[in-house]
Amino acid sequence: MQVAIDGPASAGKSTVAKLIANKLDFVYIDTGAMYRACTVIARNNHLDYGDEDAIIKAIDKDGIELKSENGEQKVYSAGKDISLEIRTPEISANVSQVSALPKIRKKMVALQRKMSGQVDVIMDGRDIGTTVLPNAEVKIFLVASARSRAERRMKDFKQRGIESTQTVEQIEKDIAERDYKDSHRKISPLRRAEDAIEIDTTNMSIDQVVERILAEIEKNKKK
Repeated sequence: MQVAIDGPASAGKSTVAKLIANKLDFVYIDTGAMYRACTVIARNNHLDYGDEDAIIKAIDKDGIELKSENGEQKVYSAGKDISLEIRTPEISANVSQVSALPKIRKKMVALQRKMSGQVDVIMDGRDIGTTVLPNAEVKIFLVASARSRAERRMKDFKQRGIESTQTVEQIEKDIAERDYKDSHRKISPLRRAEDAIEIDTTNMSIDQVVERILAEIEKNKKK
């Protein structure tokens, strides 16, 4: 079975996808982490975030690997754990530019489809239901107010031990800008697939969102 969870930044996609994957013993693939890894690779190789060909070469050189360690997904590149690096404000501010590059998207989508293989998979991102896994049996589109997403990101920074000088208001502004960039890019823009179920998580707990999606998966199994 393929489960696709899409939605804007900090809507709770990764958190609920991980929990569902653990409950159902599905393989979890965080596509957002992959694009963030591309952005880290560009920065660590001192490349311009718009230099498509140079970034592709650096990705081929350094590689991107997702590993499951103690129930947590870790991201590695060039033999180094970059799981915290990919969540820093600088990477968050530039990942939209890198992820909009056609050759980067083509390379990542091919890798994501290869990863999905012949296993039960839950994948989250922004174009999973529309582009990466268009035939997924269950498609979910999570939304939430920009303010609530900013508060979640601030909380996430603190939990991960990431230092940030940004206020909630600044993070909210960054998220709104990211939403615009993601929904207006030419290649695979952020949008809800026609057959996706939209869930507004603004006033929902994580457990409530997880149970709602699990119910949809169970409903599909009975078809």
